[in-house]
Amino acid sequence: MKPADDTAQIGVGRISGIFGVSGWVKVVSWTRPIANIFSYTPWLVGEGEEQESRDLLEGRVQGKGLIARLRGLDDRDIARSYIGRRIALYRHQMPALPAGQYYWCDLMELDVSTILGVPLGKVTGILETGANDVLVIEGQRKHLVPLMMGRYVHEVDLVNGRMTVDWDPEYS
Repeated sequence: MKPADDTAQIGVGRISGIFGVSGWVKVVSWTRPIANIFSYTPWLVGEGEEQESRDLLEGRVQGKGLIARLRGLDDRDIARSYIGRRIALYRHQMPALPAGQYYWCDLMELDVSTILGVPLGKVTGILETGANDVLVIEGQRKHLVPLMMGRYVHEVDLVNGRMTVDWDPEYS
């Protein structure tokens, strides 16, 4: 069972570079659409003991990428030290989803079994393929199951940490 936790975090991107001389940073966003990352503040930048809360002051699309200005990053040298740092949000900052929709992070580590009760393993990743997302399930073997609710994924039980899929255990 996944406990409720007000400090739970969701990774939403990372800082990939610097832009200009006044502390703007280039951002890789994992949100969809990518500019949705600018809908949230503060950002939790870094990981573990190196993590700090930074208010988003401005953000915009620049060419094919994103740039942001964060409180306290006001020169190029300070901004450069943030390259590679993860951007996360507290879970409570994220909007609630309609029934039957899930954030990918909620599906990670769920125990997966077939509709006949055969255990397949745990969700260890999700691949974005364009046509539909694909669950990576690892157990005695690796299974790649399309993340299609109702067709292949029959039940997601976040409270008990389980997922039921219509999948032949002999398929990879």
